[in-house]
Amino acid sequence: SFYTRRCITEDLSWSLVTVPPLIELCLQHIVHNFEKNPILNYLLPEHQKKVVERLSTSLPLTVTANIVSHEDYWKRCCMERWQVCDVSNYGDSWKRMFFERHLENVLKFFIPNATDPQQVLELIPLCKGYVRKLEVDQFLPPLQVDQQDSNDLSDTEDDAELGEVYMHHYYLKELITSLPHLQELHLTYGVKSCGMNFDWSLFNFTELDCSNLAAAVKMCHNLKVFKLTRSKVDDEKIKLLARNLQHHPCLLELDLSHNLIRDHGAQALGKLISHSKLEILDLCNNQICHPGAQALAQGLAESSTLTSLNLRLNFVEDKGGEAIGRALLTNTSLKSLHLGSNNLSQPTAAVFSQVLAQNTTLTSINFSCNHLGLDGGKQLLEGLAHNKTLTELDLRHAEVERETDFLIHEIVWANREAVRLGSLQHPTTEP
Repeated sequence: SFYTRRCITEDLSWSLVTVPPLIELCLQHIVHNFEKNPILNYLLPEHQKKVVERLSTSLPLTVTANIVSHEDYWKRCCMERWQVCDVSNYGDSWKRMFFERHLENVLKFFIPNATDPQQVLELIPLCKGYVRKLEVDQFLPPLQVDQQDSNDLSDTEDDAELGEVYMHHYYLKELITSLPHLQELHLTYGVKSCGMNFDWSLFNFTELDCSNLAAAVKMCHNLKVFKLTRSKVDDEKIKLLARNLQHHPCLLELDLSHNLIRDHGAQALGKLISHSKLEILDLCNNQICHPGAQALAQGLAESSTLTSLNLRLNFVEDKGGEAIGRALLTNTSLKSLHLGSNNLSQPTAAVFSQVLAQNTTLTSINFSCNHLGLDGGKQLLEGLAHNKTLTELDLRHAEVERETDFLIHEIVWANREAVRLGSLQHPTTEP
């Protein structure tokens, strides 16, 4: 008899679990076709999350900008593109970081007359909901056009005019007036890495640049912080900017440090202080002498909003220092004053002795790197005898006697401790 033998072959590794569920296949299909059909918002939240986790960071922004709001996706976009990513500088929003930095990069490498302006303008509908701050630390000049083709010799005045036209930078107005949430603008007109091709003309902030920028900032009604630093901004340009900022509805902070502002520019800023809501003015490292400081002092005497004034590294000397001191006998808004490195001596200390005895608003004064001398130090100490509000007084390299400095430090430290203990007992509740 014949025995029938039946052999059943089995794949022991095969399992029903490895067959992708239909929903998984659908999600894979959505990811694969996302660029043509981005249906993210029609999915359930848990399915949205799975799709977003698999989306490529190289998808066009026209697809992702206004559809993908998941922070994890924008975190991946940032981490893949930039080595240093501190999201706390961007209100803890990765999406905001991505769009601010992306727009900044486009502006930093924009070449007038060569780059298509549409490259910037087409970003506006994509990023306008997220950009709150722009920091652009370089503006490239236009490519120089070869003028040797013409056989006619033009005179030097025409050359200068031509040079001015060729050196203007990107016109910001159309962009920044289209960003409704823009609150901070930090600009530096110059080139960061010019290397062997260094040329002073690369650092020109032209009159045309200035008038364009002044008009643009005037139209930015929500702007709170404006910084224009290291840009060789002189008196004429400051006068134009100050005129445009005088009735700005929101501007609270103006930083013009490391420029070429002299007395006429300071006079325009003195007027701005008294006719605006400005709270912080930084004029560090300019060329302001005593007439400019006197004009700022006049503005300070009339201001009811300015809380911080930085005049470090100028040339105000005692005539300027005394004027500012006298203004502080009536001013009740200023809390912080920096007069470091201004060639101040004993006469300024004498006025500030009176200020310390009377003023109850100032909390911080910096007199470092001046020549207050032994008598100046003693006068400040006398003024501090009954002062309870000053919590910082910097007298490093001010030629004050060591013992005087020690006694001043003790009073200021006691004031600081009293403020600290007071804040512990009566914590301020934020609105």
